[in-house]
Amino acid sequence: MNGTRVAVLGAGIVGAACARELALAGFAVTVVDRGGPAAATTSHGEGNVLISDKGPGPELRLAQLSRALWPEVLEAVAERSSHGAEAVAAVEWEPKGGIVVATTATGASELSRFAATQREAGVRAEALDADALAEAEPYVTRDHTAALHYPDDAQVQPAGAAVALLTDALTAGAVLRTGCEVLGAVTRGGRLTGIRTSAGLLDADVCVNAAGPWSGELAARLGAPVDVRPRRGDILVTTPLPPMVFHKVYDADYVGAVGSSAEDLQTSAVVESTRAGSVLLGSSRRRVGFDDRLRPEVLSAIAVKALRLFPGLADVPVMRAYGGFRPYVPDHLPVIGPDPRLPGLWHATGHEGAGIGLSLGTALLLRNLMLGRPTDIDATAFRVDRPAVLGAASTVNEESA
Repeated sequence: MNGTRVAVLGAGIVGAACARELALAGFAVTVVDRGGPAAATTSHGEGNVLISDKGPGPELRLAQLSRALWPEVLEAVAERSSHGAEAVAAVEWEPKGGIVVATTATGASELSRFAATQREAGVRAEALDADALAEAEPYVTRDHTAALHYPDDAQVQPAGAAVALLTDALTAGAVLRTGCEVLGAVTRGGRLTGIRTSAGLLDADVCVNAAGPWSGELAARLGAPVDVRPRRGDILVTTPLPPMVFHKVYDADYVGAVGSSAEDLQTSAVVESTRAGSVLLGSSRRRVGFDDRLRPEVLSAIAVKALRLFPGLADVPVMRAYGGFRPYVPDHLPVIGPDPRLPGLWHATGHEGAGIGLSLGTALLLRNLMLGRPTDIDATAFRVDRPAVLGAASTVNEESA
């Protein structure tokens, strides 16, 4: 044990992954969450582990690292404790691949261009002709102009994945404190030495801000604001069906929606099945703060676009709808690393809708940065002190413990 006390602030999948890596590295880890494990953003996602939606650059490299880590980490979790096998089973790891379908000539041209740049960065993207698409997805629309298969896309059950990682962290010695809200920082000599919480003071040598869409508010409470905002998304869930969607299938417009910074509603068709038989229909993006109301017009727009991809879903009942908040950063890159304004504060946040897939790479990167070890990828693009991230300058007030 190296004795360094680390408080991981957030028990979603990014916080769980970071807690696991740091506990295994010998840090004395305490995970703090005002709710419960995977109870917020993590449990309101689709569980995507995607390569297909990322163009060349630092986020793609982080996605490729994370994708390689998923099977390795799950195997290690299964082997480490008597309950590991059950925890991994709950993850529902499915390396089923993704298929991107263009339905317009413009979409086909843009999809072809995008895939060409991805291939140069080592992404496997295979063109499908009409017969190959029909064989891979018998129920998808025949009214398409192009289709690509991404064999490295995968899916997990997000809450199950987070709990498995957190369970492994606890096995390695981490401690979990739920129902514990962070109220502010304790500092001495300009350095963070702990946090004030609703359950009292918690001493820590390092705090990791892994609070997802609440990271901006949390960072401000700690005296070092970052520009991480909530971006709302909604999902429709059908009743269980016989198998009819065999990959993650989405319209080529999805990539543009992911990369957009527009505040108004954007929707694109994303359709995938779950092991329970339900089909998940997404997706939407809108900036509405933390307004958690479901909007009929948003759900209708999602359904209309999903039906363009899978017309056969028209008569399928929808049994529920839910939504969540993605941690949005204006330049669409995560925030990973130390905060230069407040020594002792680190960030692992801002993954928007990719937090499930990027969690393992983020945790490994964070661990190596903390230990001063070489990193598998260049962390420069994720640094905190970049224009898109830093909020207004703040003064960190010293407070005695």
